Amino acid sequence: MNYTRILERALNAPSSRGKARLVLGARQTGKSTLFQALKGDNDLLIDLQERSERTRLARDPEALTRSLIPPGRRRRHILVDEVQRVPELLDEIQLLLDRYPGSFTFTLTGSSARRLRRRDANLLPGRSHRFLLSPVCLWEQGTGGAILPPAGRPPSNPFPRRPIEEVLVFGSLPAAFVEKKGFAKTLETYAEVYVEEEVLRESAARSLGDYGRFLELAAVESGNPVNLTRISRETGIPLSTVHGFYSVLVDTLVGFSVPPYSRSSRARIIRTPRFFFLDTGVRNAVARVPLETGILAVEGGRLFEHWVACELFARIGYLGRGYRLSYWRTTDGAEVDFVLETPREAVPIEVKYTKRPHPADARNIEHFISRHPDSARRGFVVCRCERQEQLSRHVRAVPWSEL
Repeated sequence: MNYTRILERALNAPSSRGKARLVLGARQTGKSTLFQALKGDNDLLIDLQERSERTRLARDPEALTRSLIPPGRRRRHILVDEVQRVPELLDEIQLLLDRYPGSFTFTLTGSSARRLRRRDANLLPGRSHRFLLSPVCLWEQGTGGAILPPAGRPPSNPFPRRPIEEVLVFGSLPAAFVEKKGFAKTLETYAEVYVEEEVLRESAARSLGDYGRFLELAAVESGNPVNLTRISRETGIPLSTVHGFYSVLVDTLVGFSVPPYSRSSRARIIRTPRFFFLDTGVRNAVARVPLETGILAVEGGRLFEHWVACELFARIGYLGRGYRLSYWRTTDGAEVDFVLETPREAVPIEVKYTKRPHPADARNIEHFISRHPDSARRGFVVCRCERQEQLSRHVRAVPWSEL
């Protein structure tokens, strides 16, 4: 079953034709499947995950240009999967776009911005549009939008909705919607093979044992403000190495940072970013917790907050640079789980695992609004209630499925 991804609409937009569209995303977020949905009968697909193709083009990048010129009468669409494996192809793509304007459209995928930067790859300034492909969000299930309205029309073939308990344990990678049995093993393999392979491929770890200790603790701590000193002390890994490991997770799109909200406020705020793995299922597998709903008795609240972070991060990635996700925590103890910053306002959001929200749950949000009256006018409590409820003057509780 081929479900509709939000990026299909953006990549088919007229504004992206004649450009290089760079789609970044971690492994298993559906980049190759997206390619199949985008590929027409006459389009050219170059899969750099195939060793023979990768070796051929790495030895002779100009072979790409020779195979495409002179251009035909019709615009040619070329799809290149995992372009960071042969970044020299980006120079050839620039040449084709500059020499034959309007004749070619390139769609490129990549799972490591780190490797492109490290090898001084040509990122095609002025010639490319960049997109981020995340795990499946509520918009792609035909729901959500109480806080952040969907981008464009509802999907023509949405992913099926799943119980929140299942989402918190197994996450929202596309395979979780397809594999009815055995997905727990898929997640375990993802954690053991892919995440470790990425670090070794980046030459970021001399010892896989050191990295394994860091990775498990980073997953357990996912969602907390990053404490490099404590992780270094508990793992015995040098501070600079711990910092480098976190950078690898962000650069390979396995995780993301949520910075502190720093707009005008008289309060002194905590300035350490929070770090989240890209998906609750990946986090659980890396943390080596049992992949069963029984863990929610202990970790339900924490995983629920983690899922909200991933959901909001995915959506702002689709909406563009005018949107930002942050959190607010002051040295005097005031805090709000997330602040959704849009071009028009800052929206404070609290996350509660409860099914019965209470007006007291709105207290921190009202406090944030009182300190930021110029930018904040409303707030939300995301919980497991059945319907929306007005908790206070500015704060409304919304069910998770309507987020």
